[in-house]
Amino acid sequence: MDHWWEIGLPDAHAPAIVRGVAYYRHSAQDRQENSIPIQQDQVRAWAIQHGVEIIREFCDAGRSGLNSEGRPAFTEMMDEWITKRDDFEYVLCLDVSRWGRFQDIDLSAQFSAICKKHKKQVIYTTIGKPREDDPLYPVYVQFERFRAAQYSRELSDKVWRGCVKIAEQGYWAGGPPPYGLQRLLLDEKREPLNVLQPGQRKGIQNQRVTLVEGRPEEVATIRRIFEAFVVRGDSEYKICEDLNRDGVPSPSGRRWGAGSVLARLRNEKYAGTMVYNQTSGKLKTPKHPNPPEEWVRTPEAFSGVIDFELYLRAQEILEKRKQRYDPDYMLRMLNMLYQSHGMMRPGLLRTSDEYPTVGGYSKEFGSLDSAFQKLFDGERGKARDAVHEQIRSHVPETLAYSDFLVLDQKLTVSIQPAVPVPHGYESYWPLRRDTRPVIDMTLGVLLSEPADFNILGFIALPRFGLDSRPLRFTSSSTRTELFGRADLTFLQQLL
Repeated sequence: MDHWWEIGLPDAHAPAIVRGVAYYRHSAQDRQENSIPIQQDQVRAWAIQHGVEIIREFCDAGRSGLNSEGRPAFTEMMDEWITKRDDFEYVLCLDVSRWGRFQDIDLSAQFSAICKKHKKQVIYTTIGKPREDDPLYPVYVQFERFRAAQYSRELSDKVWRGCVKIAEQGYWAGGPPPYGLQRLLLDEKREPLNVLQPGQRKGIQNQRVTLVEGRPEEVATIRRIFEAFVVRGDSEYKICEDLNRDGVPSPSGRRWGAGSVLARLRNEKYAGTMVYNQTSGKLKTPKHPNPPEEWVRTPEAFSGVIDFELYLRAQEILEKRKQRYDPDYMLRMLNMLYQSHGMMRPGLLRTSDEYPTVGGYSKEFGSLDSAFQKLFDGERGKARDAVHEQIRSHVPETLAYSDFLVLDQKLTVSIQPAVPVPHGYESYWPLRRDTRPVIDMTLGVLLSEPADFNILGFIALPRFGLDSRPLRFTSSSTRTELFGRADLTFLQQLL
């Protein structure tokens, strides 16, 4: 007696009436019952029972099903067979989880929809071919997609918790060892067995892995970096320059860079501390750094290649340097420099290593001039309010919108007060045209010396293109004569 879910001929010796392809996937984390040979036996048996001739089989062994990337057989099937061939009707897969454990279950449905668009039906053989009028089949498949995704999430969490426990005990939780260190395999009694070569893994679950000194030349390089940085006071740029000069290969086998040197200096594993969970990137998501309070740290877990005191001294130097680029600290140092010399020149920053660099100010504030203006934000804010009132006295219908003014619903003006920058014998006012398309005019407000901050005049910069290069105005420059205004009566003329 035939059942409604059966298709084809029940006779295994009868000729097939439909053709299809089959897809199998097995990852390292999957159980043995999901192996590819077992999947093949079950899918082939279903195909014979239901009169389906399998004309091609695609296998992804040792591949995660969290997405389609890294699954060459799946990609080939979708790109070269599903979309380009019309000599088969079915795509057979043991179950939804073999199709993929997509964390976004809509992606799983999307690939099935692509198959349907090209007149191929995905059949999960453990479920069977649905009736066309069965309203519950899509609901059941969607539920199975959710279960497949949830399984990966639960498995990932179990693996992560296991790694945390291993790291807390002072053992290596997995992955390649840092440059200058290597992995030592320990037996069930925690006795040394052998050094693991790249790509090798422990064979028994109760075995553990710790870290020991690596190749002698790499260990010597690590010690050289720390001693040069801490004892001699060399910068990371000087250290990498010396290493490259001496032909010392970097961890990547190429030339050293400052970033690679800093990565070694910040790595606490070189001092014998096992550190885990510095980054997160579960379930094929992009890696991102975790805050230090989430790290799993086990001091004295193994014999490091440097003394812990040497590592701590390196961190103190790095932390002190990091403070130099804290915005508040940078402004305090700039104000101290200004109060001490009564002027502001880039060369003054090079008089002491305590001062941040000009490039540091440019990166944080846009320019050294912009940083100097930040020192007087309070006075500049008062000047901006005063100019707003003056404009309203000339143009009563003035609307304050966002951080600019709208005059008579016709003209938009951005107010930019500027404190003079003492630069030796002459001061200048730095201004930068507001390049936002909505701004018709940037109104520079020239203030007097920091003793009183009186408004001396105005610079009207109309929107000429989108040039945002900083401009410097002095009391005697032709540029000031061209754009300068003694008062704001010209605004009425513009309107």
